[in-house]
Amino acid sequence: MSGELRKTPVEELLKPNAAVELEALAAEIARHDEAYHRNDAPLISDADYDRLRGRNDAIEARFPDLVRDDSPSKRVGASVASGFTKVTHSKPMLSLGNAFNEDDIHEFHGRIRRFLNLGDDETVEIVGEPKIDGVSVSARFERGRFVLGATRGDGTTGENITANLKTVADLPLEITGDDVPEVLEVRGEVYMGKADFTALNARQEEAADKIFANPRNAAAGSLRQLDVAITGARSLSMFAYAAGEISAPFADSHWAFLDKLRAWGFAVNPLIRLCTTIEELLALYAEVEENRAGFDYDIDGMVCKVNRLDWQQRLGFVSRAPRWAVAHKFPAEKAETVVNDIDIQVGRTGTLTPVARLQPVTVGGVVVSNATLHNEDYILDRDIRVGDTVVVQRAGDVIPQVVAVVTGKREGNPPAYAFPDTCPECGSSAVREVGEAARRCTGSLVCSAQAVERLKHFVSRNAFDIEGLGSKQIEAFWQDGLIATPVDIFRLANKWDEIVARDGWQEKSADTLLQALDERRSIELPRLIYALSIPQVGQATARLLAKQYSSLDGWMAAMIAALDEGSEAYQELVNIDGIGPSVARDILEFFANANNREVLEHLEGELTVAAFDLTETSSSPVAGKTIVFTGSLETMGRSESKTKAESLGAKVAGSVSKNTDFVVAGSGAGSKRKKAEELGVTILSEDEWLAMVRSA
Repeated sequence: MSGELRKTPVEELLKPNAAVELEALAAEIARHDEAYHRNDAPLISDADYDRLRGRNDAIEARFPDLVRDDSPSKRVGASVASGFTKVTHSKPMLSLGNAFNEDDIHEFHGRIRRFLNLGDDETVEIVGEPKIDGVSVSARFERGRFVLGATRGDGTTGENITANLKTVADLPLEITGDDVPEVLEVRGEVYMGKADFTALNARQEEAADKIFANPRNAAAGSLRQLDVAITGARSLSMFAYAAGEISAPFADSHWAFLDKLRAWGFAVNPLIRLCTTIEELLALYAEVEENRAGFDYDIDGMVCKVNRLDWQQRLGFVSRAPRWAVAHKFPAEKAETVVNDIDIQVGRTGTLTPVARLQPVTVGGVVVSNATLHNEDYILDRDIRVGDTVVVQRAGDVIPQVVAVVTGKREGNPPAYAFPDTCPECGSSAVREVGEAARRCTGSLVCSAQAVERLKHFVSRNAFDIEGLGSKQIEAFWQDGLIATPVDIFRLANKWDEIVARDGWQEKSADTLLQALDERRSIELPRLIYALSIPQVGQATARLLAKQYSSLDGWMAAMIAALDEGSEAYQELVNIDGIGPSVARDILEFFANANNREVLEHLEGELTVAAFDLTETSSSPVAGKTIVFTGSLETMGRSESKTKAESLGAKVAGSVSKNTDFVVAGSGAGSKRKKAEELGVTILSEDEWLAMVRSA
């Protein structure tokens, strides 16, 4: 998104600009949701993420008619990753609204009183709970026995982690007593203690395995292991804090509910307190914030919940969050230090990222010597120079960042930092597209930095997931000339003698690697597309492309044809709902590179790529059809209708073309309906649409 547009105060935004920004925010927040919830690798700090959501919410509040079907305000978390079966939550696992200061807490308290129409003499008891920085889970008990464990996922559908959750010592596998409900779902946070995290990373480093950035990432990665033995060896803990489905109520307050959980053997955080005044609540917040570095688990705020359950029921929910609870976030931990140098790192998509090399300083109990500077504008806006004294912020989940320069401590007049216009790794031009924040190397596969990072991504968990071929092995094989492109990975059998001769390798380990490679010669099309490291093409976008084009041959042919922007193939690509011109440009730039096309063609000879399977929906009346939704739908909203259409095998497009099969027009349909009439596309009313899907 344009930095200038983002700087415009919301109250000064013109409606057309607001629509553009909401579209960009939806895409940007979705990308960060996927990075955090699915890949366990957040890209920005919690504070920056909250600012993005806050701006989105403010624009939507000013222009409610611009709220999008894919708005972040309607979404929690991210979709379920492959490798685990899906679990539909009987009661949604929603997110929380945020409070950032005392005024926000007073406003939260005031909203509750106004909503409930309480008299001045009525007390609102609020339970204050530490917000543990871990992984939200749900544990289902039937007749006192633990039967199902699930991650939060997107709030509606999570991952089945029953076997892994059984290894968490704080979770009782059976609860007893006369008052145990027939069905009880307990929600909680799985976390890894700081001491266990340090010990795990030491073991990982000794074994030349992945080092985790922080305890939250370690907990998430451990809990989602396909091998339960690995999870069991990782020392995970859990605090219980909420209920899901309950067949029969057994408490009239949240405090009483927590007491009962303790009695049944669940671990409940000892810092939780029942507060009768806002002053008590704020004092608890200050106390926990002051002492949080001394706890053996990460805390990133306090959760404030209305105690009475009948009031919770009356208050209900708004969008993705309850009215009766709010997360009071802690400010990021900060310290001052000196910038010794600024280096440029080149990522797998060619993005040049500046990194400050710092005089080591302790921030929140962690020694920090590097901090991200994000991009060219970030340095320019803050006038960060080598030798400056700067404020470094650590937000727990990501690499620390420089947030300000202490200009009063600048010595002399050091030169302003000049961002390079060539790649430091390969010397290729580093270009910055109009409207983009990042500068990218144009070297693609000839750039060594990109090549190594792309190869790492190619074998990563959500791509080819090749057992025994991790980041360190990829780096070593690349440096020694065993692999240069993804194709070489599947030709390692030709290098068997060289592999066996390597330090730490034997015939058995080499054979095991080759067997793992053979097991991955069959792959689904979405995983292959995701593995290619095309900018802006994450797992969700890869699935959209696979659904649209069905087969590898079909996709490749369509993309080559779409290089002509005047072609029908180009229009088909940009019309895919969730793609658009920006993503299409990056996809087509990939295909415009002859080296990339050659790699794909050679991969096709090494692999069996399964066509995208729509067999389950082939009998539906909309299977394989392209549908556009327009106007306001009353019975089944546009978002639900799109989901339903896709579940029945249809392709949902964002605009009408001659390739469109149906336009579903609700009230207020405008230009899309008119274009459908001009092109002779079948127009369905909402009732006709409902009848069609109900017959499926």
